[in-house]
Amino acid sequence: MWSSLALLAVAVSPVLAGVQEVWWNLTYIQDANPDGLAPRRVIGVNGTWPPPPLDVNDTDILVVHTLNSLDKPATLHHHGMFFNSTSWMDGALAVSQCGIPPGDSFDYVIPVNTSGQLGTYWVHSHANGQYVDGLRAPFLVHPQQEKHHYDEEFTVVLGDWYHDEHADLLKQFISVANPGGAEPVPDSALIYFAQNATYLGPIAGTSPDPVTAAVGFNENATLSFEPGKTYRLRVVNTSAFAMFFFWIDGHEMRIIEVDGTDVEEYPIDLISVTVAQRYSILVTARNDTSANWAIHANMDTDMFDTVPDALNPNVTSSITYNSSAPLTDLGFVDEYFDVPDLDLVPLVVEPMVPATKTVELEVLFDTLDDGTNRAMFNMITYNSPLVPAVLSQVTLGENATIQEAYGPYSIVLDHLEVFDIVLKNGDAGKHPFHLHGHKMQLIGRAEDYTSDDPSLNPPIVEGQANPVRRDTVQVPSMNSVTMRVIADNPGVWFFHCHIEWHLEVGLAVQFVEAPIQAQERNGIPQVIYDQCQAQGIPTSGNAAGHVSATDLTGLPLGPFPQILGWRPKGIGAMTGCVLTATIGMLAVTWYALGGHISEAEMEHEARQQQEAKEKRGKFFGLLKQKA
Repeated sequence: MWSSLALLAVAVSPVLAGVQEVWWNLTYIQDANPDGLAPRRVIGVNGTWPPPPLDVNDTDILVVHTLNSLDKPATLHHHGMFFNSTSWMDGALAVSQCGIPPGDSFDYVIPVNTSGQLGTYWVHSHANGQYVDGLRAPFLVHPQQEKHHYDEEFTVVLGDWYHDEHADLLKQFISVANPGGAEPVPDSALIYFAQNATYLGPIAGTSPDPVTAAVGFNENATLSFEPGKTYRLRVVNTSAFAMFFFWIDGHEMRIIEVDGTDVEEYPIDLISVTVAQRYSILVTARNDTSANWAIHANMDTDMFDTVPDALNPNVTSSITYNSSAPLTDLGFVDEYFDVPDLDLVPLVVEPMVPATKTVELEVLFDTLDDGTNRAMFNMITYNSPLVPAVLSQVTLGENATIQEAYGPYSIVLDHLEVFDIVLKNGDAGKHPFHLHGHKMQLIGRAEDYTSDDPSLNPPIVEGQANPVRRDTVQVPSMNSVTMRVIADNPGVWFFHCHIEWHLEVGLAVQFVEAPIQAQERNGIPQVIYDQCQAQGIPTSGNAAGHVSATDLTGLPLGPFPQILGWRPKGIGAMTGCVLTATIGMLAVTWYALGGHISEAEMEHEARQQQEAKEKRGKFFGLLKQKA
C-alpha cells in the first residue's frame, strides 16, 4: 500500500512530494490537570496529552496510522480537509465509517498534495464525544511560498475544559431532569502554544502539574517576542462549547487567514473565535523591552445558561520581551464584537456563480415527546443511520439517487450542482456550523430572518466578485446566513453544529453528493467493512440496511415534537362530555319546571338496559369460550 502512495506522491511532484507518516496510539491518560484545579482522566496519544500537533507541507500525503487502545470505538476527523472523492477517510462516525473498534487500527490517508489546501486546521475525534475528553490537536499545512511576509510563527490553541468526563456530562444533559436543555458549562478555559510541531513549555520557575509539565498553560505559558519582528499567530478554537474573544494588550492585529483561506490584511482590535474556527493574525513586536504584555482569551459567557461562581471565564498568558520586566495587563476591552467575516477578501479570487437549488434549514430546540430537550433542523432531530451513509451511497445502485433512502435528515445533490444553504437560527443562542468536505462562500447575512425590513433581512446580491470562503460559520440568535456551495466532491458530507452538546441532541443533516459519481470512484478499503461487521453494523442498503429505497423499517427516528392543542380523539371526548353535561342540565331544568316520566316510559327504559346487559354477557361468554 505504501509503495503505491509513494508513487502517487512522486507523480504529483517528483522533487518535493512525500508521504508523511505518524503513528498514533489513542490511550487514556490519568490525572491530567492543565488548569491546575482538578486532575482527571483524558484521552491522549502515545501516552501523552495534549495530542501532538500535526505539521505538513502542501505537497505531502499525510498518513495517520491510528491504533484504538480505548474501550469504545474511535475516529479521527481532520477538520476542514476536503478528502476529494474519498469521504470514507473523513472520520465522521456513522456517516463515513463505523469507527475503529477497541484494539483495532485504521490508517487515515489525507491527500494534502491534491487538495489545493493550505493554512490552519485541526484534528479531533468525531465519535462518542472523545474530543471533549481531550482528543484534539492543531494541524497546519504550509505552502512552498507564503503570500504574507512574517519572520516567525506560533500556533495559539484555545479550548474549554471540563473536570467531568463527557459520558457523565451527557447523561446529565440529555435527561428529563433537564427539560430546558441547559448545556454543561465548562469548568475553565485553556490557552497554550505550539511551534514547529511541538508545544511550548511552561515559563521558567513555574511548577505545573507533573502529567502535563512539558506544556505551558494559561498564566504558565508565554510567547517570546523580539523587537521589530513580525509574527504570525495561528489561533485555533478546539472547544466543545465556548466561543472566545482574543486580543493582545499593547499590540495591533491584522487578520490574514480564515479557516484555511488566505485573505487581504484586515486590521482588527480583537477576534471572536467560535468553536472550530481558525484565524491567522499578524502581530508586529514593539520596539522596546521594558514591559511584557498580557494575551487575553475570554469565553463568551452569554452562551452559558449560568456562570458558576467557581468559573473564571477569562484566562491570560503573556508575550515576553524581557523575563525580568513587569507584566502589563490592561484588563477588559470596552466591548466585544464578532469578526465581520463577510468583509474579508480572499487572495485567490473565486467569483460567485448562480445557484440552482436552495436548502433552507431552520434551527429550533424544544422539549420533545420523550421529555428531553432536543435540537432540530426543520423540526427533525438527527439520528445516526444504521448503515453509514457512505456505504449506503455505494451499495444502493440506482436507488442511491433517491433521497428517502438515507433517512429524513439527508439531502441528495447532483454532481456539480450549485446550491445555497440558508441557515436560520431560531434558537436563543449562537451556533457555529461546519460543512465537511467543502468551503462555503458566505454571500449574505440577516439580523432578523423573519423581518420584511430589507435593512434587517437584505436580499442576496448576485454576481459578487469574490465572497469570503470558510468551513465554519457562526450564526447569532434570529440571524441567518446564506452560504453558496458547489457540489464538486462526490461522497457524503456532514453539516452540523460544532457545539458538541448540540450535535449530540440532533443538530445535523447529511449532504449526499453525486451518488452515481461516488459509485464510479468507489475505493472504500475492506477494513471499513470488516470493522463494521466486527461491531454488528450492516454495510449495505439504505439507512436501515434494506435494499429498498423506501423501506426504512427499524431506522431510529425521533423523539418528536409534542403535539399541542386538540387532537381528534380529545375533541370527540370533550364533545361527549359537554353533550352529556348539557343533557343533564336540561333534564334538571325540565324536572324543575314540572316535567315527569310515565310508568310505561320508565318500564321501556328498564327493558332496554336489561337487553343491553344480556347482550354484553353473551359477548364476553363467547370470548371466554374462545380463550
